[in-house]
Amino acid sequence: MRAGSAAAGAFRTLTIDRPEKANALDSATVDALLAAFEAALPDGKPIAFTGEGKAFCGGFDFTGVEEQSQGDLLLRFVRIETLLQAVRHAPVVTIALVGGAAFGAGADLAASCAYRIGSREARFRFPGFRFGVALGTRHLARVVGQDAARAILLENRTIGAEEALGLGLLTHLVERSELEAEAEKIVAAHQGLPAQTAERLLALTGADTRDADMADLVRSVMPDGLHDRIARYRNAGR
Repeated sequence: MRAGSAAAGAFRTLTIDRPEKANALDSATVDALLAAFEAALPDGKPIAFTGEGKAFCGGFDFTGVEEQSQGDLLLRFVRIETLLQAVRHAPVVTIALVGGAAFGAGADLAASCAYRIGSREARFRFPGFRFGVALGTRHLARVVGQDAARAILLENRTIGAEEALGLGLLTHLVERSELEAEAEKIVAAHQGLPAQTAERLLALTGADTRDADMADLVRSVMPDGLHDRIARYRNAGR
């Protein structure tokens, strides 16, 4: 993970820098993202997430998962949920710059941002329920609507950029080379809005289901058999 600023200094950027792993989220990356995000909040600038290379984020990194205990896995998912909640309830505008695949927890991270700018290479999939883990479900339903969320999750659909824009999963669709420029335009449109007013606006236009979301996640991870469920999911090639 690396932190930086947009060329115009309009917003902070947090880049997941694991292109050899499709920017998948291992424990260290999640901890680094959360720490960098929290460190960037005090200056009040918008914060954008992006991924190095072709993918935005490939989701949960399953490397070595068979050696991890049930408690280790629970902690990993709790830390991801903590990151998602921090982004959804941030006092500043958050932006996802999605230039490629956003799968699993990576799709949840993108969906958690206030603005979701994608290129035509962007695509989304939310396969967590294929191995029984409830992550980001309520928020996805708020973003795309209940019926669409049910279909996406039940069918484990891969959603292309055009469909994502139609569903509201993407708020903007541009060429990959224009992702940051589009974010700068959005941030420029906020000029003159006091930081405290923006924070209040963000709070009023969101829903706070943090406790219920965390409880549902823990209930879905804790039953015995998670390792077997993950193994079946991976063996199925989905």
